[in-house]
Amino acid sequence: MSTPRGGRGPRQRGPRIVAELGRPETPDETAARKAENTRKHYANQTAINLTLSIVASLGIVLFLVLVVVRPSGPVNRQEIDYVSVAAQAQASVDVPLAAPALPDGWTSNRADIDTGAPDGVDVWYIGLITPDDGFIALEQGVDANDTWLAASVDNRAATSGREIDGLEWTVYDRRDDDTAGNYAYSLTTTVDRSSYVLHGTADDAEFEALATALAADIADETDD
Repeated sequence: MSTPRGGRGPRQRGPRIVAELGRPETPDETAARKAENTRKHYANQTAINLTLSIVASLGIVLFLVLVVVRPSGPVNRQEIDYVSVAAQAQASVDVPLAAPALPDGWTSNRADIDTGAPDGVDVWYIGLITPDDGFIALEQGVDANDTWLAASVDNRAATSGREIDGLEWTVYDRRDDDTAGNYAYSLTTTVDRSSYVLHGTADDAEFEALATALAADIADETDD
């Protein structure tokens, strides 16, 4: 059918002119543009996902801080009756186990005996919490050797000596060492077949109180 007079046929669309180029894109330029748009889309999506993940994580932390019930008072410690534990463990060794009588305010969080050490040293251990919330461990090594004694003071050199209630103690003072932990201060002495080690974070007065109580306990066992 002929085109009506004065009418126009279908409009032919030419290649799209890119303003930045002032000309149509080449196939390679079109492909590069689409690839860059895709990359930007995925990059934006990744950034959004990362932001959402961080927000979600912060929300969980905030929930735990605000909602989880935390004790408002001091944490209850499980107190150990080290005197009773010593009496039960006494049958496993042939020397008296230390169980010094301490005044009110002292508690124990651990008491046990190890008779299976590969070096042949039987070790009685008491963990003590002092009235000022310090810590002192009392270790008694039966027929202890030099290797055990060195390990019991974290393989450190002695710094001095002192006498407490008739017992001569070797002192290992590392309180100026931030990495010393429970070996900030240590005392060692040997009586007959037992080597005694006190080590912990308490102050001098509390170490002296424990050493005095231990000396009395050793004297009582000797008298018996």
